[in-house]
Amino acid sequence: MKTILVASSKGGAGKTTLATNLAAWWALEGKRTVLVDADPQASSTRWAERRAEMESAVLPLDGTRKGWKSALPEDADCVVVDGRAGAMAEDLEAFIERADAIVVPVLPSGLDIEATVGFLNNLAKVPRVHKRKLPVGLVLNRAKPWTHTAQQALEMMAQWPYPVVATLRDTQAYVVMAGLGRSLFDYRSAQVRDHQGDWEPLLEWLRKA
Repeated sequence: MKTILVASSKGGAGKTTLATNLAAWWALEGKRTVLVDADPQASSTRWAERRAEMESAVLPLDGTRKGWKSALPEDADCVVVDGRAGAMAEDLEAFIERADAIVVPVLPSGLDIEATVGFLNNLAKVPRVHKRKLPVGLVLNRAKPWTHTAQQALEMMAQWPYPVVATLRDTQAYVVMAGLGRSLFDYRSAQVRDHQGDWEPLLEWLRKA
């Protein structure tokens, strides 16, 4: 059972977008996938409920309750955790101890980068992270790669001790698809395939995690 934690101390960084699209990708690959929603806003849960009638449905679990572990199906192949917004490492302890990798979304703005530095410093205190036994990957989210802001953000992130495993371009398609219980991987148009390519480095990194 592979478990991926998507976490950030900064609200609005794109945790739910990452978590739902990753869950859909595994489900479309034929994996029995569980989406643990640890955010009280329950956005991931509503997304999974909209997807319930699809062949590639994802099972939502309420990660805000202490008994979420006992509800995990024994035959689950993949578990994606959408961490609570604003949570630090100590708040995510129950999820971190089960995680095979942690994905941290970062927006290309000074305030978001500063907030992420604090979160990563806090995360570095976790023994498995400190000893490099728990991989942490950064995703530059909602980026416009051709802009100075995005390039500057990537330069700053390159100095951090964790790899930038993907740059996801800004598009309203994610908002539309979330409202339908869909993901980027449910479509095959040329425009969508172009954005799917943004995810390939992240997916390859997760395959190895």
